[in-house]
Amino acid sequence: MRSRYLLHQAVAHAAEQAPEHEAVRCGAESLSYQALFERSNRLARMLRAQGVRRGDRVGIYLNKGLDSTVAIYGILAAGAAYVPLDPLAPVARVGFVIQDCGIRHVVSAEAKRDPLSQIIAASSPLECVLGLGPGELAARAVPWEAVNALPGDPLDLAIVEQDLAYILYTSGSTGTPKGIMHTHRSGLSFAEWAAQTYGLTASDRLSNHAPLHFDLSTFDYFAGALAGATTVIVPEAVTKLPPSLSRLMAQERLSVWYSVPFALIQLLQRGNLAARDLGALRWVLFAGEPFPTKHLRELMAQLPQARFSNLYGPTETNVCTYYHVPALEPENDEPVPIGRPCANIEALVVDGDDRPMLPGEVGELLIRGGVVMRGYWGQPDKTARGFYRRPALEYLEDTFYRTGDLVQQLPDGNLRYLGRKDRQVKTRGYRVELDEIEVALLAHVAVEEAAVFAVPDGMGSNQIEAAVVPKPQPGVSTAQLFEHLAQRLPAYAIPARLVITADLPR
Repeated sequence: MRSRYLLHQAVAHAAEQAPEHEAVRCGAESLSYQALFERSNRLARMLRAQGVRRGDRVGIYLNKGLDSTVAIYGILAAGAAYVPLDPLAPVARVGFVIQDCGIRHVVSAEAKRDPLSQIIAASSPLECVLGLGPGELAARAVPWEAVNALPGDPLDLAIVEQDLAYILYTSGSTGTPKGIMHTHRSGLSFAEWAAQTYGLTASDRLSNHAPLHFDLSTFDYFAGALAGATTVIVPEAVTKLPPSLSRLMAQERLSVWYSVPFALIQLLQRGNLAARDLGALRWVLFAGEPFPTKHLRELMAQLPQARFSNLYGPTETNVCTYYHVPALEPENDEPVPIGRPCANIEALVVDGDDRPMLPGEVGELLIRGGVVMRGYWGQPDKTARGFYRRPALEYLEDTFYRTGDLVQQLPDGNLRYLGRKDRQVKTRGYRVELDEIEVALLAHVAVEEAAVFAVPDGMGSNQIEAAVVPKPQPGVSTAQLFEHLAQRLPAYAIPARLVITADLPR
């Protein structure tokens, strides 16, 4: 069997084994593994012709679809790292990521011409945009027609598993997003574990609703490709409508679904599951936040043929623990554990002085293994603080990532999640630093003080709320503050409720 130590080699192997098998589909369109292999190689050749070299960062400014899939594998095949740019984020936030990551090349589409023009005008390093035709743009534009005219055979490049593969930007406590660097090895470690643990085969049809900049998206693309399975992309509009989403799941005969609990609760309550034929669904995976046991029990009853797994892991570690959920007793509302470490992972629970905790004691979870990130882009100090180093052998150390999550080891060996050490919260599966929202509010000229806090929403997630003390002059309204935040934060980070008050409780 052909060796696979790079993420895009899975597509090459699948194209060799079953070239006509469907690799990815979106709506009425699809690409076979052979077509995906050739199109990604053509893009890789064009990227190299435009000056991309190993270690460069290439942005993907697209909604999920066939072109975004080609972009992922084409960028990897060119020896570069892909950086998903949130297509729904404010232009200023996208521009920050491009500037921070030194992105000179972006794969995009005509629909993004206007925001790209604004980004380039704001002293962006962007030099070349692939996927756009001729038009007004202060950067080289290369249409797909030019890309698809190139040969589809692979390049012979010196790429190794320690090279960067992708950088995912998440909310940052300093007020700006931070980039999490993953290598081919860390991405492949997760994909190999997932493919084996969930018994993925070429007959599986995988899907999730996560955008590319969210780490759940890597499961379909990378674990699915290893198995030669089909990835079904959910159109953006469908992700917002539970009845449409459940209809798509039935029509596409999905066999593995990966989601956040909030979305699954919406499917349970509003998705009309009883009217759908979801008999092909054999695994439901969930991650990102706690799943209220009463809702999980109801969903398991609605889908009796499917098994359920709780996957845990911050973006910095992909997935690092898992728990196969057994039948839940009617009277048991205890939270579902996050389980045990995945294969090739060691978990360590420590106190505030990094001393190991005994089973049953509460401490911070530390993780080491192949799935752990390389570090934070451009932030060596933050990277150093994010790791704990334990002496192992003479001149050698074991390196653990500090998750910031508080856990407790249960008598059966499983880990229970108890909360955070800091002000990071999860809302509808998204990771948000409350400090970043406060910084954005304080940036308004009329704001004197701001407090941002999370309120449980009763469905296992949090609703973000905020209180603001205005300056005496010039005064400000909540509408003005919401407009101010919309220009700086993604929609999921904007408080659901914001009040203006004369003072904050101390």
